[in-house]
Amino acid sequence: MAIVTIGACQGCGACLLTCPTHAIRPVAGGLTVRADRCTGCLECLEICPVDAICVAEPDPCEGAR
Repeated sequence: MAIVTIGACQGCGACLLTCPTHAIRPVAGGLTVRADRCTGCLECLEICPVDAICVAEPDPCEGAR
């Protein structure tokens, strides 16, 4: 899953336009990634001009809690 690092995000919107599943959404102070929509294609990672996006592996125990 992609994670937008809010502090580094400049709000250019390149990832918004690139995301094929529209998982990236604007929020106050930057952008967020909807985990339920992110397919891990990494297109946002490639397009971000300030490297504000990183990838985190999903927690396998997340749904078991």
